[in-house]
Amino acid sequence: MEAELLIPLSPFIMIIAVVGFQTWQKVKAQKEMQHTLRAAIEKGQPLPTDVIESMSASIHRPPSATRDMRLGVILLAVSAGIALCGGALSFFAEETLYAFLAFAAIPATVGVAFLGLSVFNKNKD
Repeated sequence: MEAELLIPLSPFIMIIAVVGFQTWQKVKAQKEMQHTLRAAIEKGQPLPTDVIESMSASIHRPPSATRDMRLGVILLAVSAGIALCGGALSFFAEETLYAFLAFAAIPATVGVAFLGLSVFNKNKD
């Protein structure tokens, strides 16, 4: 692959790599937990109820106001970072500012939506 093609694709490749790495780590941790529990069951040790509850809670956790607010703030920070990057690059090429601001609007809008969800969420922590 040529460098001219890799440079514009690098942000997308980075996002895929980060999400893939996090997913891989989560799957690896779940497999290790299952292996440990399987070994305990084979040895005849009783499983504590809090271990079973924590495993079932990790499968499906209802959305909470704190998690929505945290995700909204993170997305707004990502949006601000993208906008600042566009502002810094606009000193070299003025038209890049508008492209970066348009790209920053996407996580900002989703972040504001999550902040709104945190206000209206019934599951307060």
